[in-house]
Amino acid sequence: MSTFKKFADNLFSKKTLKYMCTTHFWGPVSNFGIPVAAIMDLKKDPDMISGPMTGSLILYSLVFMRYSLAVTPKNYLLFGCHFVNELAQLGQGFRWTKHHYIDKEAANKEVKN
Repeated sequence: MSTFKKFADNLFSKKTLKYMCTTHFWGPVSNFGIPVAAIMDLKKDPDMISGPMTGSLILYSLVFMRYSLAVTPKNYLLFGCHFVNELAQLGQGFRWTKHHYIDKEAANKEVKN
C-alpha cells in the first residue's frame, strides 16, 4: 500500500471525520484567527497596539493553554493555537513596551544632552 493511500485512508477514516465534526476541532481552528492577526500586525506601527488588550490576550492564552491540557481528552490543537498566540502577543507586548517606555526614555536622554 502506498504512503499516499495510507494517508488518505487515515484522513478520511470514520474516527478522523468524527473528530472534525466536534468543537475540539472547530473551536481551535476558528480561534487561530487571533494569533494570525497578531503575527500579521508585527510589522505595523506600534502606536496602534493596545497595551491593556495585549496584556489581556497574554493572560487569556496562558489560561487556555492550561485548560487545553486539563480537559479530557487533551486538546493539543487548542494548546497549539494558544501557544502560537502567546508568542505573538508577547512579541506585540515587547513592541508596545519598547515604543512607549524604552524609546521615549532614550529620546528624553538625547534631548537633555
